[in-house]
Amino acid sequence: MKKIAFALFMALVGQTLSAQSSRFIYEVSMKPNASDKSEVKTELAYLDVGPKKSVYYGENRFKRDSIMQRMRETRNFDRSQTETLQSNIDYIIEKDFAEQQVTYKGRIGRDQYEYVEDRKMNWKILPETVRIGDYKTQKAETDFGGRKWTAWFTSDLPFQEGPYKFSGLPGLIVTLEDADGDYGFNLKEVKKISEPASFDARGTTVKLKRTEYEKQWERFSKDPVSFMRSQMSSGRAGGPGQGQSGNRGGFQPDPQRMKQMENRLKETLSKSSNSIEK
Repeated sequence: MKKIAFALFMALVGQTLSAQSSRFIYEVSMKPNASDKSEVKTELAYLDVGPKKSVYYGENRFKRDSIMQRMRETRNFDRSQTETLQSNIDYIIEKDFAEQQVTYKGRIGRDQYEYVEDRKMNWKILPETVRIGDYKTQKAETDFGGRKWTAWFTSDLPFQEGPYKFSGLPGLIVTLEDADGDYGFNLKEVKKISEPASFDARGTTVKLKRTEYEKQWERFSKDPVSFMRSQMSSGRAGGPGQGQSGNRGGFQPDPQRMKQMENRLKETLSKSSNSIEK
């Protein structure tokens, strides 16, 4: 009887462990401004790995969404609370293990977009090893998104995972850097969590192919104001403040607010001209 009870106990322990999730916290260094490589931005990003999927997102994005959710629940809106939480990692990447599918979720203008990554990541595993912190790591290289990347992964953490879209090595990626030194990821902390974070997309999500998404981003980068006007006229997105008419068909955005939006967009795009994928 004791043997049966012990066996049942061990089975329950096994089920509990298999259902656990882990959070890997990376320090991400970026040089997002192509015209000023001396400016280095540093943020924390989370990679939540569960039994069925992983989710990669910026810490500031997570904090900002949590504050906004609380504001919606209490109907007490004070956007000054989110002013210090601007992020260069303002997107979410989900990897579905069963489907072996990587999904990118991000915003262009005021619309949410989503696409499935259609490029395979081919790694070259090299013999070099080095100890990074508590982990014995091995070197690997790949070309992806117009950049050459070097990763150091460890089988001490048996997850074929890594930050951003990177995965597929026989162990977790501990550090990752592109050949130009524009982007780098360094594992800083590991935590146990109940389940990966989830994000509710508000409004309509535009689902398209990766190549179509890139065309939309190019349109937005070349003329953000015209792109935003097109979004507003389509009825998919709200305007930047109150317009001059309550009639939806005859909506006229406030010219002063539109000018402010234009200046903000141009400044933001000029400082984000060196994206992680060229």
